[in-house]
Amino acid sequence: MKITYLGHACVKVESGDYAIIIDPYTDGAVPGYGDLEEQAQEVICTHEHGDHHGVEAVTIAAAEGPSPFLVTQVDSWHDEKEGALRGPNRIIALEAEGLKVVHMGDIGHLLEPAQVEEIAGADLLMIPVGGYYTVDAAGAKAIVDQVAPKAVMPMHYRGEGFGYDVIGPLSAFTALFDAGQVTETGASFDPAEWAAKEPKPQIIAAKAKYRR
Repeated sequence: MKITYLGHACVKVESGDYAIIIDPYTDGAVPGYGDLEEQAQEVICTHEHGDHHGVEAVTIAAAEGPSPFLVTQVDSWHDEKEGALRGPNRIIALEAEGLKVVHMGDIGHLLEPAQVEEIAGADLLMIPVGGYYTVDAAGAKAIVDQVAPKAVMPMHYRGEGFGYDVIGPLSAFTALFDAGQVTETGASFDPAEWAAKEPKPQIIAAKAKYRR
């Protein structure tokens, strides 16, 4: 399996010749990120905000066979007030090649036991860490503790010249873990490599492909 962090909360997950893109942003929606130029067999959006629902930004390619992914969607909320502030959110779990990768969308609250059960056994948890619109660094760390994934890819944060000004930096999240748990990578990686490095979760600080 191949994971590519495209930018903001947008991720491409590939198994064989089949690709799914989760939460593409619309052109120009997020400061500091270039317009997406990607194709995939499928697009999944966790909610309908423009920085997560740019379906038209992805070219849909014909599939040569059935999808290798088992897809599970778990209902959740974009905020801590059951959607009263920002509406619903869906957690997306993809399973293929004996691996389970989970995209948390714009999760805005700690998880209920039933939600934890749905995504238990995650080899990779992709989670927003910037706060304001989502859980902040401490909230994301609390969810990591709830789910106990083997590896974590933080997303939805700001940095030098990219991301929304109101959200926090990646460093606020990585500072909550031992330095030995955090590794910077390029945009693409194989989650199986990181899932093998238990028992502490490995934090994969991937550089977004479309970061300017």
